[in-house]
Amino acid sequence: MTLLQKICLSITIIGGITWGLIGLLDFNLVEAIFGVESIIPRIIYSLVGLTSLINVGILLMDLDRVD
Repeated sequence: MTLLQKICLSITIIGGITWGLIGLLDFNLVEAIFGVESIIPRIIYSLVGLTSLINVGILLMDLDRVD
């Protein structure tokens, strides 16, 4: 696994945990830390979305590879 893959996977896992907190406890950790009116949560959500798309690409590359 490359460094980029590890970084993207880590960010996606953190994003998944955040969404789990929102779904289960109705608690938004990102907004609790950075505030609702801040631009930082929007940047974080965009970063998580981007890394998720990168992970989809990595998954599809791995499915096409024959070992």
